[in-house]
Amino acid sequence: MSRVLIVDDEKNIVKGIRFSLEQDGMETDHAYDGDEAVRMVRENDYDIVLLDVMLPGKTGFEVCREIREFSSVPVIMLTARTEDMDKILGLEYGADDYVTKPFNILEVKARIKAILRRTERQDGKHSDGSGAAPTGQSSREGGIKELASGRIRLIINERRMFKGEREIALTTKEFDVLRMLMETPDRVYSRERLLDMIWGEGHSGDVRTVDVHIRRLREKIEEDSGNPVYIHTKWGIGYFFRNREDS
Repeated sequence: MSRVLIVDDEKNIVKGIRFSLEQDGMETDHAYDGDEAVRMVRENDYDIVLLDVMLPGKTGFEVCREIREFSSVPVIMLTARTEDMDKILGLEYGADDYVTKPFNILEVKARIKAILRRTERQDGKHSDGSGAAPTGQSSREGGIKELASGRIRLIINERRMFKGEREIALTTKEFDVLRMLMETPDRVYSRERLLDMIWGEGHSGDVRTVDVHIRRLREKIEEDSGNPVYIHTKWGIGYFFRNREDS
């Protein structure tokens, strides 16, 4: 059973979301302010967090940033603001997606289920549909599959990433973007293609969302994000991953 934390200071909204999600068999908790939300994420194991931007005290952006310091739980921002830069700012702080208020609860549930499907997909076929192991992938005991390049290692089934011996926390979307690029090294993906494949066709965001995630990934995996050796830009086209043999 999926467990969802709903963070909003409007009790009627929390009540409505809880009722709808519980009707779909999900378990829900709630918090009405940012400090309570951070504490609950520290103390509990959630599959996803619905986080309102406009909270008393700390904003949802600040809460998301604090959560990202210790957890990679998927976060969907709920925002009444419609300006594109506010949406991008949510992603800057580590959110995986956003829904603009007033929202249709069916859209919220669709976003939740899409993220849960990605996080629960442990060992499916590769994106090219071939089922063949991509470059740099190996298997360990228990069937855990890995993608490795230089000092970067993804443990696919556990959705974990290591840089050398140190584990680096990635958001759901960051992991999915990095996995896709690593599975097909030297293949250039346009920003539009990455947006469709990772966020889903018809997603209401724009290609700047991809740029934000690429920049955050570079900051996490590169020694010098300004001179990347793993994730490269093909100017005017998109992004690609280059395998590194050195470790």
